[in-house]
Amino acid sequence: MVLDFLKPSWVNRQETLKHFLSKRDNGELMIQKNSEFLSTLNKKIEISISQDYSLHIGDQVMVLCPAPDPGDPNNTWPDNPRGDMVVAAHITSPADLLLGRQSTEPLLATATRTLEPNQRTVFSIESVEGGMKGYKVKHGEPFYLRLVSQTLGQLYLCSDRVAFNKRAVKSKHQLVFFSPHPSYLGHWMLVHKNPRLRLEYEHLPVEANEKCALVHCKTNNCLAVEDFGVHTPFGRELEVAAHTYLDSHRVEKDNNQWVLLLAVPGSRAQPVPYQPPLPR
Repeated sequence: MVLDFLKPSWVNRQETLKHFLSKRDNGELMIQKNSEFLSTLNKKIEISISQDYSLHIGDQVMVLCPAPDPGDPNNTWPDNPRGDMVVAAHITSPADLLLGRQSTEPLLATATRTLEPNQRTVFSIESVEGGMKGYKVKHGEPFYLRLVSQTLGQLYLCSDRVAFNKRAVKSKHQLVFFSPHPSYLGHWMLVHKNPRLRLEYEHLPVEANEKCALVHCKTNNCLAVEDFGVHTPFGRELEVAAHTYLDSHRVEKDNNQWVLLLAVPGSRAQPVPYQPPLPR
């Protein structure tokens, strides 16, 4: 009688094990789907190559915050050098994206040390007026930064004023997030890194890989890399917010200075990929 009593439980265990092994062989386990999804996000995307050493509407770029100069007295982190950081989409729960669950919280932005251009870190520069592809980006003129990702969809880098329930988690500064809809919250502009020269450089074309301050048009705050760690499925990254850090000379600090990174001939930051010679 004991064996008859245990038989249904044993059969259920066998069926469960067979079902598990079948899903594992077919790659249908959630942990396998998560791993495949994360590897898909890490697939390389080529950024644009600058032909005339200028930045254009339609270029695919990475938003890079260069590492501060170790000898700079205004270094934000003198005891803990951060290195080069790139703005990326912060994936908190890959399972929710795989299952198509709608989250009430927006997708946030973080800063990663991964300098390989991929689906989390490559943005397309778009005109706020539509079209104008190939038009040179100029100092003080607004544009959109749209994430180039077939997996995550069309998401625009946005920000808004600090509210009680809408602010960065650790720094408590202005939240930077992604939105599927273009709006005034996603208007950004580049200004010269030296405040004394901004009036002279206004409406002049931005050079490729030129270090500038990236300003949010609505709030007039600069995009910033914060000194707060964020744990992600891709490792430890840093929080990104919109907050202007000024030194004693009223100049933006190193964590407010950005480069919209292109592949430029002779550049060490992002060299031009190998191109085979033309046939003779």
